[in-house]
Amino acid sequence: MSDTVDYSKVVSRIGEKFGERVHSPEQPYGMLTLRTDRDTIIPLLQFLRDDEEMQFIFLTDICGVHYPDRAEKFEVVYHIHSLIHNLRVRLKVGLSGEPKIPTAVHVFKGANWMERETYDFYGIVFEGHPNLKRILNVDEMTIFPMRKEYPLEDNTRSDKNDAMFGRGMLPGQNN
Repeated sequence: MSDTVDYSKVVSRIGEKFGERVHSPEQPYGMLTLRTDRDTIIPLLQFLRDDEEMQFIFLTDICGVHYPDRAEKFEVVYHIHSLIHNLRVRLKVGLSGEPKIPTAVHVFKGANWMERETYDFYGIVFEGHPNLKRILNVDEMTIFPMRKEYPLEDNTRSDKNDAMFGRGMLPGQNN
């Protein structure tokens, strides 16, 4: 039995409604993934939720990703689920410039905390959010800790042994 789900109906329904504004369908790990832009994401989420055939009524997750070497440095990723059809779809929105995107709180109430968490860790601003403030980090924090803006290691530390991290040899070890 194949684990691959036939998402062709979902892709064609979205294509009928949104045309080229929703593009790049692929199925990594068996989940339909589509790309769109910041102006299309809210109408797309509303359509997938309200459409009688689709019924993607559950927002599973919203998260951010930071790609410092890309033109679109940030990406907001939405995971939605049609409980009736047991289908899951991932929607990705790339953001260049200031990381801002409209809030999805008016489509899915559960987006409230997910958007706050994404803001808290990545600094992505959800425009129109009713209470966009930090949710897990302290309010006084001036950085967004999941951004890849800082080196992974403190090279000034003298108390670490690179060999303990798989780089180089341990004392007394010969190659």
